[in-house]
Amino acid sequence: MSRGYRPQRLGEEIRKIISDMMVRGELKDPGLQGLIGINAVEVTRDGSYATVYVTALGSGAANPLTEEEKNDILSAFQRSRGFVRTELARLIRIRHIPELLFRFDTSLEYGIKMDKILSDLDIPEEDPEV
Repeated sequence: MSRGYRPQRLGEEIRKIISDMMVRGELKDPGLQGLIGINAVEVTRDGSYATVYVTALGSGAANPLTEEEKNDILSAFQRSRGFVRTELARLIRIRHIPELLFRFDTSLEYGIKMDKILSDLDIPEEDPEV
């Protein structure tokens, strides 16, 4: 990788650029509407691939996204991949732009699930004065 980009730094730069593109409305695919964000980007050591972790909110914690809705969002990102890579090449100016792989970040759903499990447990609170 040129210009001193390490995988973590390059991943953060890619995350910022894609997020900015979404905020500015440059990604016009109808599948990218709603509350969609980029949580993280992991770049391989050799800089050939970047996994972009996407998150999206459904209509609340009680109504998470269906698998079909998630697949529609990932398909929209795949359709926009060429445009995104072109913009990355223009803004980052490194010799080889990583191939983008889009995946759903399930950590939010996992956190909600764990919170629900913990709140359903009947654990008595400890007396703070003891």
